Amino acid sequence: MTHDQALKSGSTDELLLESKIEDLRNELDEMVKEEEYRDKEFSNPGLLVGLKAFIQDLRTKFGSLDDVYVWQALCGYWGGIRPGATKLDTKLVPAKSPPGLDQTMIDSASVNLVKGCIGLVDPDQAKEFYDLMHSHLAKAGVTGVKMDVINSLEFVSEGYGGQVELAKIYYQGLTQSIMKNFNGTGAISSMQQCNDFIFLGTQQISMGRAGDDFWVKDPHGDVMGSYWLQGAHMVHCAYNSLWLGQVILPDWDMFRSDHVCSEFHAASRAICGGPIYVSDPVGSTNFDLLRKLVFSDGTVPKCIHCALPTRDCLFKYPLSDSKTMLKIWNLNKFSGVIGAFNCQGAGWDPKEKTIRSYPNCYIPVSGRIHKQDIEWDQDDQTKELSNAKAYAVYLHKSNQLLILENESLDGVHIDLKPSSFEILTFVPLMEINKKIKFAPVGLVNMFNSGGTVVNMEIRDSGACVKVKGEGELLVFSSERPWRCMLNGIEKEFDWHCDGRATLQISWDDERGGVSEVYFGYKNF
Repeated sequence: MTHDQALKSGSTDELLLESKIEDLRNELDEMVKEEEYRDKEFSNPGLLVGLKAFIQDLRTKFGSLDDVYVWQALCGYWGGIRPGATKLDTKLVPAKSPPGLDQTMIDSASVNLVKGCIGLVDPDQAKEFYDLMHSHLAKAGVTGVKMDVINSLEFVSEGYGGQVELAKIYYQGLTQSIMKNFNGTGAISSMQQCNDFIFLGTQQISMGRAGDDFWVKDPHGDVMGSYWLQGAHMVHCAYNSLWLGQVILPDWDMFRSDHVCSEFHAASRAICGGPIYVSDPVGSTNFDLLRKLVFSDGTVPKCIHCALPTRDCLFKYPLSDSKTMLKIWNLNKFSGVIGAFNCQGAGWDPKEKTIRSYPNCYIPVSGRIHKQDIEWDQDDQTKELSNAKAYAVYLHKSNQLLILENESLDGVHIDLKPSSFEILTFVPLMEINKKIKFAPVGLVNMFNSGGTVVNMEIRDSGACVKVKGEGELLVFSSERPWRCMLNGIEKEFDWHCDGRATLQISWDDERGGVSEVYFGYKNF
């Protein structure tokens, strides 16, 4: 029977056979093409093909590209390694969900794992398994890997001595391969919030995801648009960092700069202390937003700690108690920073074992923020900053500059609409003399303005501030400076009687983007 006859007669078996033949033909064509590429590369070593050629193209087009990482699962892929696909001994092992996991959140990745098997490479070959993959990638120009599905060993440990024994062997092989092929540090992780990773996998992996994926929208349907789910992501990252931040650098995950809540996410990433990266579709990047996060050279004004919830948030629920705002604190070299976020509108559903929307909680919230909310003593560089008698406090969204006396118990009052935020930078006031008070806020066009201040010192009858980036520099000066020098050249600046002094700064490639600004005073 021909294909056309099968179509007319409705023979399902014949159609399936034809479809299978077509799939095999396409697979064979791909194998032939791959073999031809290998032959060409072998006969002409100067000819680059495949991944190696792609990475070289990337580095040619993007000269500032430092690293190229490749995604992989701990067992190779989501379902492991297909038996017979490599020279390694691989066995299909039924995936069984651990009893404890069944009592927690239902995750589609875990659900799909237990529907089938995982192709598990014999543990005795774990070292060879990782080296085969990573050496191939390294030769192509890959500088690191993102390890995912790290919880998969939990599902297949029965028959291999248990989860701990199986994990010991696999992580030993992984660690040795990273040291050999990726300079010992070329690895980050995801889906790694399991104890075997925390105790065994962190010898060479120093950064891991602190929360669930960034979801553009709820896959189950957005009752309240795409808003409520974004606050849940932020709360999970903040609270998980209390544990993960003691072991690794928490990664708050990517986000999309064109999303309806992109600024909400960007503000939290700016002060999280971890990496900042986006997953934009080609052609839809919001560069104006990214310029609030990233310098012209691709570096970021990163905080020196990991962001954590303030103490007064620890035993409250800023997702669905209708009153608590999430407050997270972090540190810069010369300042502290607090991000206040209204994440209300979501919560845990114990019956459905998932996070769902709570529209009745999607309401404005109010609160107060104090300088004591910042854990200044968590870093040796910032311990002394807690002893100031007063602070200049800059509010990013409202563009306000306040002076907060240390004796004040009221703090700063904040009102936040749903899915909105404010970032407050606390800068200790320094005394140039008994009369003049000074505080460098930083570049206020950046979310983390305090992170742009590289150095600050009192000298030569004034204050010298080194700042990285471009835009508007803001400092508090209780008296009008007599002069302002930018990289040794006198410049015009604005000063207001409330102490607000501003100066426009351009990026200077020769100085690595760092400008030296000197404010001099006659009455020193």
